[in-house]
Amino acid sequence: MVDKAGVAAAVDALRSIAYYLERDRQPTYRVRAYRQAADTIAALPVVEIRARHRAGTMTELAGIGPKTEAVIVAALDGQTPAYLTKLESGAASLTEGGKTLRAALKADLHLHSDWSDGGSPIEEMARTAKRLGHDYMVLTDHSPRLTVANGLSRARRLEQLDVVAKLNAELENELEGFRILNGIEVDILDDGSLDCDDDILERLDLVVASVHSKLRMASGPMTERMVRAIANPHVDVLGHCTGRLITGNRGKRPESEFEADVVFEACRQFGTAVEINSRPERLDPPRRLLSMAVETGCLFSIDTDAHAPGQLDWQVYGCERAEECGVTSDRVINTWGAETLLQWAAA
Repeated sequence: MVDKAGVAAAVDALRSIAYYLERDRQPTYRVRAYRQAADTIAALPVVEIRARHRAGTMTELAGIGPKTEAVIVAALDGQTPAYLTKLESGAASLTEGGKTLRAALKADLHLHSDWSDGGSPIEEMARTAKRLGHDYMVLTDHSPRLTVANGLSRARRLEQLDVVAKLNAELENELEGFRILNGIEVDILDDGSLDCDDDILERLDLVVASVHSKLRMASGPMTERMVRAIANPHVDVLGHCTGRLITGNRGKRPESEFEADVVFEACRQFGTAVEINSRPERLDPPRRLLSMAVETGCLFSIDTDAHAPGQLDWQVYGCERAEECGVTSDRVINTWGAETLLQWAAA
């Protein structure tokens, strides 16, 4: 008999399939189909699902097709859907290296939810991060000027602080102490100032600052712009420093030009970590600059910049590059526990 547990199993199976498809960089429309089916089923009363299961009318629901119906029916019948089994068994390691450093990481410090340009709710990102072995995560939805990414206005940012506090209280026992920390990926404006009010930045646990506009600015002004942001006492991490794109459906984009030795020395002096961005289309900074930052004595943050749950597993891409360039775990701030990270950021 179809019951609440069976429905939960169907929803979990659909979301797990979406996770594996995202992890393997499958087309977005395929991922969306399974996630949409999960949302549809999760919103229905058990009695309706039971009736549709009995009558074989599941595909009459919006967002449910033959493939997603097969997953739902198998889960409702107490079986592991064949497609999920296939994806799980075929989920090979994403890299050859990086595993030692990845095992030392306790968190992901740069990720997005559906509050900005991510595709999933905060809770789903948190549950996935916990399943991947993290102790905490930092939610870093975009700042307001990045309208193309649905950046958060002041009012929405304050609302999100309350939502995160409520979620932490609700999930504390279930996720065994896993914590969602409040962060931001704040735009570095043309003059090096930040796209967020100081009083809000003061309330956040971690600030990642990134350049998203005028990426072709001349080297001198770009260097000054970046150094001013790095020196800002609110900034903890310099995000994807070159802004390059090397693959993917957004096309390719060259590196921004700046005096890397000056920028990395500023990071060292002001205690701002250099992000090793793990997104396959970024892999930023490139190896020659990452090696320079290592030699300069910088701290690092190895992050996914994930916009969906399946992308949270991409962290090992950054770990592999970090190991290749001589980054040791004692210089990676997300090998620290949450309290240590909070104390460092506050200082």
